[in-house]
Amino acid sequence: MASQTCYHVRSNSLPSRPHPLASDIDEHLSRLRSSEATSSSSTSICQKLNGLQDLHDCVDKFLQLPLTQEALSQQKNRKWFDELLDGSLQILDICNFAQDTVRKAKESTIELQSVLRRRRRGEVEIVAEVKKYLTSRKAVKKAISKALAKLKTMEAKCTSSSPSDQSQTKAIVGMLKQVEAVTLFVFESLLSLIYGTMDQSNTKSWSLVSKLIGLKRIACEEEERNINEFEMVDAAVKMIKSEIVIHKEMQIQLSNLESCIQDLEEGLDCLSRHLIKTRVSLLNILNH
Repeated sequence: MASQTCYHVRSNSLPSRPHPLASDIDEHLSRLRSSEATSSSSTSICQKLNGLQDLHDCVDKFLQLPLTQEALSQQKNRKWFDELLDGSLQILDICNFAQDTVRKAKESTIELQSVLRRRRRGEVEIVAEVKKYLTSRKAVKKAISKALAKLKTMEAKCTSSSPSDQSQTKAIVGMLKQVEAVTLFVFESLLSLIYGTMDQSNTKSWSLVSKLIGLKRIACEEEERNINEFEMVDAAVKMIKSEIVIHKEMQIQLSNLESCIQDLEEGLDCLSRHLIKTRVSLLNILNH
């Protein structure tokens, strides 16, 4: 579902001999751009989150430079600075939403695991917990759909014009807008991963086949098709809801999902701290 509209923002080269930090930022941007064509698996998304942490660490240091602060604090550049400030706040909002979404997914996954591990629970109780999980997933997907729509609006702002002159300010603003665009791209990829892409017809087909060959073979086949952990559990719990016998593979898929969620949660928590530092640095320039 991830749109890549704003990812390719026009590059504005810094002066012929840019500061080393500017070169580092360009390098991190290039690495993240190159990841656009890679798999959208959970492992790939975690790598992109790590890449964003490194990128924003460089950005924060770049914002501490006197030359950067002088350029952005000039009154004639207030329009562009306000756009950057507004963008940093919106990105923080998206990050907070992503963190909340991942936490909810973690809670519902752990609850379902707990019920399935208690073998004394009857089938009725298990089915009830599965229904609860699916209800939670439906609510999460609805919220993600709204967030993705908001991201598209933010993407449109990424393509807005930068200063028309050939000044240092234009180069700085252009580079920071590229950082914003790349960050939005990664968040969109993350939310799309959690949302999943499986439709109802595919789920029904899987249920029919699973009655004959079981979940283990299904899991192997879908791994080759790059079905992510969220989608695998979605398929498995719907099979349980249809009163298909519970397999050990259900526990395996839930364990894989829990591990995936843990990695995403840690990556988002670290990234959030970097984003907060970046916003604080921008606010300090405003009050400079």
